[in-house]
Amino acid sequence: MSGIPHTLLEDLKKITAEDRATTNETMLQQHSKDESHHTPVLPDVVVFPTTKEEVSAILKYANDHRIPVVPFGVGSSLEGHCIPLKGGISIDFQQMNQIIEVRPDDFLVRVQPGVTRTQLNAALKKHGLFFPVDPGADATIGGMTATNASGTTSVRYGIMRSQVRDLEVVMADGSIIHTGGLSAKSSSGYHLTGLFVGSEGTLGAFTEITLKVYGIPEMVIAGRATFPTMKQAVDGAMSLLAAGIAIARVELVDSTSIRQVNLHSETEYLEQPTLFLEFHGNEAGLTHDVSFAQELLEENGSIDFLVETDSKKRAKLWEARHNLAYAFKHGFPGKEMMLTDVCTPLSELTGAVVYAREVIDQSGLAGGVLGHVGDGNFHTTLMFNKQDPAEVQLAEEVNAKIVEYALQKGGTCTGEHGIGIGKKKYLQKEHADTLPWMKLIKQQFDPHNILNPGKILD
Repeated sequence: MSGIPHTLLEDLKKITAEDRATTNETMLQQHSKDESHHTPVLPDVVVFPTTKEEVSAILKYANDHRIPVVPFGVGSSLEGHCIPLKGGISIDFQQMNQIIEVRPDDFLVRVQPGVTRTQLNAALKKHGLFFPVDPGADATIGGMTATNASGTTSVRYGIMRSQVRDLEVVMADGSIIHTGGLSAKSSSGYHLTGLFVGSEGTLGAFTEITLKVYGIPEMVIAGRATFPTMKQAVDGAMSLLAAGIAIARVELVDSTSIRQVNLHSETEYLEQPTLFLEFHGNEAGLTHDVSFAQELLEENGSIDFLVETDSKKRAKLWEARHNLAYAFKHGFPGKEMMLTDVCTPLSELTGAVVYAREVIDQSGLAGGVLGHVGDGNFHTTLMFNKQDPAEVQLAEEVNAKIVEYALQKGGTCTGEHGIGIGKKKYLQKEHADTLPWMKLIKQQFDPHNILNPGKILD
């Protein structure tokens, strides 16, 4: 980007340390992309702060010199969130990875943004606690907060926005604020915490996050149910929700995806639409719930129902769902993956999932349908040749049709991946009346547009 000082690297080394700011080509490449199919763009420099004071100094410097700043966790986002479209500074938070305080009696934990999900749960386990949000990747808490992540457990525990009690945020001018507190509820002022969660680094940089955590359930049971059709599988999932069963995860994987898993993992699952399930609770209650769930699923056409209580066998059963993206990537070498998501009202979910499968089949592209059907959120995977303009356009058209269907039914263009680069064009359709107000908020918080420019809003 024009106007960036030639002394940028040396200036950032003075703010941090000699070995914590770099223009190493490999490091720039690593911070030019995420897990999405979007085109990489190199930052001018990568910096590794260790304190909120350093983050504050970096942002003040960037604001004074009008230099773009893009926060970076582990790069697992799926809509181009951490791609530095305008170059500038990539702030990597991996060295801000301390678990500051566990408050077991309050069911709270305070962490720095670079703490990963598995790191957090390892620390919480000795207190008999866990953090439930599971987006699949071992993402950082900062990144999960920035994208309002959710994942497989949101049907029981809620999305990221439901877990964040307080944020320490460095604003564009370098000032530091707290948005919430430690109490379970508050009617005091505007809900700034909710505004920052999901803001994708466009309003401020997180340096500390206070999260709600939960007691580890006495018993966990995993299950798998197979159905002849997608409609029966989704209807089966809806019947579990209507019955009030203590379901913690209910994930749909279509027959095409199961076939890909079998090829990738050398498993022998029935290649039909499948629900992967998990129940959390106490032994007496779960025994009844699982039996009742089996009855409901069989009434909806389930032809095979398996349960596992052993932790290793539960993990093995869930591998099919967690490794699905990699099964597609490895199964189609040389092709790019477009992994996208929409969310619909539960009453519209069956039609949306069936429609998505039909659109993919009609396109001729390889792809699957999967998702967190318990909360109306599902994903599609599309494999395409990025060097073939016709295939790129075809993949975009399939995605557009699925998004348009969701919007027509009162849904959203993204349930958990966020807007980033890929979904900006749909934001206008979904929020035509409120988009001007979003832009006003952005202008007030970041008047010089240095914070992750080009994301969410143009």
